[in-house]
Amino acid sequence: MSVYAFLLIGLVLLFAGGEALVRGAVGAARSLGVSPLLIGITLVGFGTSTPELVASVQAALAGSPGIAIGNVVGSNTANILLILAVAGLIGRINIAPGPFKRDGTVLLGATALAGLAFASGLVTRLIGLLFIALLLAYVTYSYLSERAASERNYRVSEVEELSPVRKPLWRFLLLTVIGLAGVIFGARLLVGAAIDLARMFEIPETVIGITVVAVGTSLPELAACASAALRKQGDVAFGNIVGSNIFNILFILGTTAVIRPIAVPSEILRLDYWIMAGASILLVVVSYTGWKIIRREAAFLLLLYIGYMTLLFSPSARSLVGLS
Repeated sequence: MSVYAFLLIGLVLLFAGGEALVRGAVGAARSLGVSPLLIGITLVGFGTSTPELVASVQAALAGSPGIAIGNVVGSNTANILLILAVAGLIGRINIAPGPFKRDGTVLLGATALAGLAFASGLVTRLIGLLFIALLLAYVTYSYLSERAASERNYRVSEVEELSPVRKPLWRFLLLTVIGLAGVIFGARLLVGAAIDLARMFEIPETVIGITVVAVGTSLPELAACASAALRKQGDVAFGNIVGSNIFNILFILGTTAVIRPIAVPSEILRLDYWIMAGASILLVVVSYTGWKIIRREAAFLLLLYIGYMTLLFSPSARSLVGLS
């Protein structure tokens, strides 16, 4: 079977799995009495980050730190400037102020911690354990705060308008698991084929990690966010991006470092980390200016990503910032 066939099969599995994932996640949220935002941050965010975990761990064990770290940095950048932008072009994304003040703060904090870890030159096992402990604390606090809000009859976004759930919780969880399996397997097929194609054109390892692997492993987020946007579940789409980015730093980077400490390629701090940090700050600024992301803002995010990719693949520009 040709590499192009694997690309097509992977793409189909990603979008079919993304639809099942969103349906199951929203149903589970309604059954548990918590907001779709929390489900997006935890269940969907964690599940769609699984390909990043697999790719980063495999890269670290294979002695390819450029791919291992570039995957995390590139995925976070792509999630905001590409995936969220596509979802925003499909339909307006409303943002719940209360939960985002919590989760946006955690995202910026995790991004800053990643910068400090990168500046040290080596993401050690101790740093990895610290990241994982912070993630567990964050998820626990998020769940408890959402449950407390639920008891006060507080619901975000569309939750108030949803009809009572009649199906048992296990059916929604099963649908979610099936969706996750589809997006993860589809992502593996797609990323493997994309890497083969990239190497045919002799693209440097770090650039492969930041672009091909990062975008490929972010396709589950694209599938889930596009499905959520089409179903007018903006909270799930937005929560998925915020949750995935937090998980990528605290869980993916943390777990990979615990398995094997990662040496940080110098080029990461020359450009790519700062692009990721800037995208995270921009996400918070855009969110606070109106508590929604409209098509005009989504188009601006997408243009920024196109500019970033153009910079990476321009030999003269890459040489200027020390990437080649």
